[in-house]
Amino acid sequence: MPRPDIRSGNGSPPGPARYDVRHATAYTYSESVPICHNEIRLVPRDLPTQRLLSSCISVVPQPDHVSTHVDFFGNTAGIFAIDEPHERLVVTSTSRVEVEPPREWTGFERLPWESLRERLAHGTDPVELAARQFTGDSPLVRGSPRLAAWAAESFTPGRPWAEAVVDLTRRIHRDFAYDPAATTTSTAVEEVFALRRGVCQDFAHLEIACLRSLGLAARYVSGYLSNERGVQGTAGARNNDAGMVGADASHAWLACWGGDDGWLDVDPTNDCTAGTLHVTVAWGRDYGDVSPVKGVCVGGGSHGIEVAVHVSRIA
Repeated sequence: MPRPDIRSGNGSPPGPARYDVRHATAYTYSESVPICHNEIRLVPRDLPTQRLLSSCISVVPQPDHVSTHVDFFGNTAGIFAIDEPHERLVVTSTSRVEVEPPREWTGFERLPWESLRERLAHGTDPVELAARQFTGDSPLVRGSPRLAAWAAESFTPGRPWAEAVVDLTRRIHRDFAYDPAATTTSTAVEEVFALRRGVCQDFAHLEIACLRSLGLAARYVSGYLSNERGVQGTAGARNNDAGMVGADASHAWLACWGGDDGWLDVDPTNDCTAGTLHVTVAWGRDYGDVSPVKGVCVGGGSHGIEVAVHVSRIA
């Protein structure tokens, strides 16, 4: 079987890329909110191929209580509370990061995917146990025999795991239409599969569900795409000069565990592996673990939300 045709590193230029990232979220309320409690994950991760150079988060109105911690998955999480009446809440994160080119997917060891499934099912070393937590169902991602059967078209017997993963990525990109009006953040994977349309979050959840249905480990990754010299794309999406969809917004992709080779990040929205145009913020079992901003408030009546993301390359 020929190797799948998928872009490595999303067509980004060789060498490291440095970015300034600004992510602003504004909530407006029709009635005053006397108190709110919120949790945020907006600080990019430090990784072997990504270096966080600086980060700053501002909240208006000024919070009365603030704390920061590293969550179960190693993401930086912040918690804040506002105990004064307000009709508008604005959370702004600014970061500077440097992203190195990742390893090419063709360089991963050509292990049959079934051998990874066996390690995940029976392995006992700490690395295998850490990966195993990404094999089961989670609140927003549930596997099924139907998804396993569809994924099996890529995961034929004995096929190298990375080759099978990028083939599944290509098929999702080919068979599913990017349509921001088709789904919401709570749309189930099975509904996305039936609709054959959705957005980056849906496609990441779908591929994760397929991989887990086969007994493999897959995690949800949140972050950003460079919008360098962006132009308006189809369906209201933003395309940058590399032909990517999902810039000027929070983006999502996934990573599959490959044993001693580590994790392979793939982006089904753009039919590519993650490269220097991708900035990683957080990862978890699904979107619920990495939501950029979430919380509860008292009162407020009806409310609206506006999100603005801008990723500027500076080097």
